[in-house]
Amino acid sequence: MSKIFVDACLRKETPYTPVWMMRQAGRYLPEYMKVRAEAGNFLNLCHNPQKACEVSIQPLDIVGVDAAILFSDILVIPNEMGMHLDFVKGEGPIFKDPIVNECDVDALLGGEEAADKLTYVYETIKLLKQKLPEDKALIGFTGAPWTLATYMIEGQGTKTYNICKKMMYSNPKLLHKILAKVTEVVKYYMIKQIEAGADVVQIFDSWASAIEPNKYDEFSWKYMIEIADYIKSKYPNVPIIMFPKGVSSFINMDGVYGNFDVFGVDWGTPIAMAKAKLGDKYVLQGNMEPCRLYSKEETTKCVEKIQETMQGSGHIFNLGHGILPDVPVENAKHFVSECQRVSKK
Repeated sequence: MSKIFVDACLRKETPYTPVWMMRQAGRYLPEYMKVRAEAGNFLNLCHNPQKACEVSIQPLDIVGVDAAILFSDILVIPNEMGMHLDFVKGEGPIFKDPIVNECDVDALLGGEEAADKLTYVYETIKLLKQKLPEDKALIGFTGAPWTLATYMIEGQGTKTYNICKKMMYSNPKLLHKILAKVTEVVKYYMIKQIEAGADVVQIFDSWASAIEPNKYDEFSWKYMIEIADYIKSKYPNVPIIMFPKGVSSFINMDGVYGNFDVFGVDWGTPIAMAKAKLGDKYVLQGNMEPCRLYSKEETTKCVEKIQETMQGSGHIFNLGHGILPDVPVENAKHFVSECQRVSKK
């Protein structure tokens, strides 16, 4: 059976423009919070295929989106490479022993050896393939090497990225060694997700905007493209979505290139500009400002404007970043129904 989301990624004709939301399986859903409480904590939920499968499917049943995204976390990768990960209430993810030198990098597991340890992710995908309706796509994902490296080097989330960026400018060789090692793990991780049943994969570069535009290709984009090339060499028909957040300057510099299918447009990038620069090469995904979800009226205005701009071009509706925890579920349903209403052929 044809999947509307996969068809849209490949620029095939669809009855309407499909829609999903980043972080759609999350804290705004009471049903999610119930399952998370049963799991005990966030990491336990990621490690439990039955419960991760359950929360992955919830947004399809409750909100009506056109694709499920695997419920997991980007930081399971460095965790299985050998870095001890804790999620601390009020602080977020913490690596208590961040990378500081080459010995730390050499001590980490790499390549397929590390990717093989993520069995709970692949089991979740296999369960989802059994339970998802045939017409609904499953999106697998990974963090981009740069975004993963920021946590591995800083030890936690950061607003300044000063430790990473100090390394970028004073010891770029070490940073490239970290990025290359992470890239090799991610390549195998993506292939194993596809072999488990993922229909589409997305590479999230959440902290892309931390890099100045003329350094972005060197320290992030080229590694993302290396991953995409590897995926396409094995599975040329599996769509790849790139989502580098906050790179409008990089787009304006004509920096975007590579063998992938869909470019995720963040809410800070005018979608008309992205269309002018990239619309002939890639399907565009996005890009409503997530805070518009607090108002049904503002949601409708934005959805209509995006549809007007993207009419006749390859497009997938989404937010320009993740849905926020206090958004009313009714407003999320409204967003999805409006996307489908304005784009029905």
